[in-house]
Amino acid sequence: MSGMDADVFAEVKDAVRRLVREVVVPREEEIDLDDRIPDELRSAAAEMGLFGYALPEEHGGLGVSMSEDVQLAFEFGYTTPAFRSLFGTNNGIAGQVIARFGSEEQKKAYLPRLAAGELIGSFALTEAEAGSDPAGLRTTARRDGDGWVITGGKRYITNAPIADLFVVFARSDPQEKGGRGISSFVVDATAPGVTVGPHDKKMGQSGAWTAEVFFDDVRVPADALIGEEGRGYAKALTVLSRGRLHIAALCVGMAQRVLDESVAYAATAKQGGAPIGRFQLVQAMIAETHAELLAARSMVLDVAARYDSGEDTSVGPSSAKLFCSEMVGRATDRAVQVHGGLGYLRTTPVERFYRDARLYRLYEGTSEVQKVIIGGALLRAAGMPKP
Repeated sequence: MSGMDADVFAEVKDAVRRLVREVVVPREEEIDLDDRIPDELRSAAAEMGLFGYALPEEHGGLGVSMSEDVQLAFEFGYTTPAFRSLFGTNNGIAGQVIARFGSEEQKKAYLPRLAAGELIGSFALTEAEAGSDPAGLRTTARRDGDGWVITGGKRYITNAPIADLFVVFARSDPQEKGGRGISSFVVDATAPGVTVGPHDKKMGQSGAWTAEVFFDDVRVPADALIGEEGRGYAKALTVLSRGRLHIAALCVGMAQRVLDESVAYAATAKQGGAPIGRFQLVQAMIAETHAELLAARSMVLDVAARYDSGEDTSVGPSSAKLFCSEMVGRATDRAVQVHGGLGYLRTTPVERFYRDARLYRLYEGTSEVQKVIIGGALLRAAGMPKP
């Protein structure tokens, strides 16, 4: 993917950085306490084109490459994850399924409105018994006349309470097992039989809403099917891979923020009349985070370049997601330690990031699942037969 003109992209990145640091950062505590993104921040994001930065240019997006995507994610990651979450599903897992696999009619119908922020798209894959592995997927889609009837429930669905449309994954062939026989559909959130539960109370990432979604004999027309019947899970894997690399970059942004907070605090907070930064063990914590942050940033940029060239669109993103999500967990933990008792108080940014960071090791494939993907792929490449 070629991406944008370099000068234009530099302007976009600068504008995003200013928006994040000057407009969103001062309102983080309010977002955390109110558990919602203020409407004016949503409007500002839409005006800047953030609801469609990763969607194709011909359909109203900015059409960034993966290398550009991760650079924007470094900026988004610097503030509360809820801000990016608001437009993340449009650019990522929901929007990308339509952009990559949808018919021309579907692209024209949905992508311009997703890119403009007029519609919020939501990606409905996860279920109670089907998280990182689709084998337990219970939601079904059965043919009915010239359409389909979808029945089942989904869990932890980001943006579900504010979604206008769902990209739903359902088993369309009950004879098939595992990832086979799963199809994807566009389902209008207002369709009869669609119910969204109350939004979940989570440990962190307040303002980023997730909820259960129920599909009770929801009828959709034939043209709701995205791409080829029975190939839905392969589509999900393709877009999840891009999403994993994006998450890795968000982790880099958060690590940069907590490092900045730690350095600023250590340079000024005093114990015994001298700044705590004079203590070598405090310097050691700061140094460890800095070294891991540099490694993570370089890794993400390198993996993104190889994603764009087509050289590696699976194992690299999984490794980046694994390393960066574990890295930011260590970084936020050290940041709380540097702040001492203050780091445990709710009004301190590092306390909030400590809670926010924990989710990164779970969603879009847990750390354990990434290890299985990486290990399995490397061993299969060496000729080890599948079980």
